[in-house]
Parts: sequence; structure tokens; C-alpha cells
Amino acid sequence: MSRIPAIIAAVAVVSGLGAAGWYAFAPGSGDDRFAQCRQVKVASAGEIGGPFTLTAHTGARMTSDQVIDRPTLLYFGYTYCPDVCPVDMVRNADAVDIAEEQGVELRPVFITIDPARDDPESMATFVGNIHPRMIGLTGTEEEIRAVTKAYRVYRAKQGDDPEDYLMDHSTYAYLTAPGEGVLEFFRRDDSAEDVAKRAACFIARL
Repeated sequence: MSRIPAIIAAVAVVSGLGAAGWYAFAPGSGDDRFAQCRQVKVASAGEIGGPFTLTAHTGARMTSDQVIDRPTLLYFGYTYCPDVCPVDMVRNADAVDIAEEQGVELRPVFITIDPARDDPESMATFVGNIHPRMIGLTGTEEEIRAVTKAYRVYRAKQGDDPEDYLMDHSTYAYLTAPGEGVLEFFRRDDSAEDVAKRAACFIARL
């Protein structure tokens, strides 16, 4: 069920998607206890992600330990995104609800790549329209630059207008967990049902 009536059904291709091709996609193997859950091989532990402190949509400052204090579905985007981000975030929210129906808790989180326009108020409106438990995070340009670098997120401003511009960006959703870091990536064409099923597989082995 659509959560944002204004979402246009057509989904544009994000030119930045290819910039995230550094990921080594391959089935898990060896002594990895999550091997049967994986569809992608994540880089070595500690190479992706890291500590951060950002401002939540409530205005409160939150550390990464507070945000990722349970299995979390993390996505980087921006509120002015005309089509891709809302569609992806609704998919993530649906996956969270499907997992919850199966007794699996999964926290939805949205981190902006466009802090110049995405203040806590605009983030609150955006995440409030998508899921009641979603956390929206923004910060200074320096803070956002650091967290996107840590998570290897591609972002690039398109256009010279200081207010009316688009952002190219990678569109993976990250499954993370406390003490584990990034466990898995989900592509744009993964369905909510598939995201929920694969996330549940990982969570059962935590």
C-alpha cells in the first residue's frame, strides 16, 4: 500500500548507481555463520561503516550506537528526491512491517546526503509520511561527508541552482546490526518480501 500518494510510479535510473560497483557480489562461504543468508559478499569487517553522531528528525543528537542498537535497515538519500528515494524508502518500510508480522524487529533509518536542504523539520515530515518508527538523520556538511565516506556512499550534486538541484547517489539499503556492522546490501530491484526474508535469516543468527 502506498504511503505517499504523491509518489510517481515511474522510477528513474540513478546515474550514481554504478559508482557503488566496488562491492564484491558473491555468495558467502567458509566459516561465515551467515553464509546461507548472503547474496552479496561484504568487505572485511570494519571496512564499511563506522561511528557517527548526527541530528535526528526530532532535533536530538544521536550516536551510531544509539541508532544501530538493534538490527537496522539503513538508506542514504534526500527529501527533495523526486522519485527514487521515496519509492525505495516505502519498499524498506514495507519490509520492516513484513518482518514485524513475522516477529522480527527491524529499525528503518534514513540518512540524508543533502544536509544543505534537509534540516530536522523537513526530515521529520519525510520520515513521518513513510513509517512511524523511521529515524531521519541529518547534520553538517562535514558530518554527512564523513558518514557517507565511511559507508562508501556515492553522492554528487547536479545543477548550479543553490536551491533547485538534484543529487545523484548510490541506492543500496544496508542491513546493519550492533557488534556486527554491515551484514548485507539490498538492491533497488529486491522486493520488500525478499528484503524481509533475507533480513530475518541474518537476525535469526545474531
